[in-house]
Amino acid sequence: MKPKLYIVSTPIGNYEDITLHALRVLKECDFIICEEYKEARRLLSHYQIQKELVALNEHNEKGISSEIISKLLDGQSAALISDCGTPLFSDPGHYLVSLAIQNKIDIVPVPGASSLLSALVGSGMDFEKFYYYGWLSPKREIRKKQLFDLKRIRETVIILDTPYRLQTLLEDVVKVLGENVQIVLAFELTKGKEKFYRGNALQVYNSAKKENLKGEFVLIIKNQ
Repeated sequence: MKPKLYIVSTPIGNYEDITLHALRVLKECDFIICEEYKEARRLLSHYQIQKELVALNEHNEKGISSEIISKLLDGQSAALISDCGTPLFSDPGHYLVSLAIQNKIDIVPVPGASSLLSALVGSGMDFEKFYYYGWLSPKREIRKKQLFDLKRIRETVIILDTPYRLQTLLEDVVKVLGENVQIVLAFELTKGKEKFYRGNALQVYNSAKKENLKGEFVLIIKNQ
């Protein structure tokens, strides 16, 4: 059989949000490529799956990818997962996929949970066309310039960032994009504390500050 590299989506918080297809692939593949051992072991333990794990991250991707390709060309199959959600969105693995395609290894996406789509469908905003920006710079002055550049985008804009920068990011949005720009903060999606904060930037910022929000989030912005 031809070697296969499966791109497997895993839950973003609620372990029930996994497909039967994903479970079958994780059980049947020869080894699993993960971002972090700790997160992968916790996930697989929940489903009672034991597999060889190979860590692939931004620090070792170039070197480890060649080793993975060799294993695939020997006839093994592998599943690529991220810490949560759909792999490759702001996650390592692009080089590995490119190398696999060069070596005529089949790429098989296994769709499932995605924080982007979950946030969009729950936002109440029009997203027939949207612009995925991803992660802003951790450096505040660069981040402000990036937000200023995003003012020109008329489509719905999606931004991701780390939990501890949530309030700082909202403060920058108020200062750069204005108090009245309409935004939706999708907070802790699929988890017990899931909540959508909708309104103008100042309203959402004030809510986040009052409640001292800190957690996983997706920020959706609709420029006027």
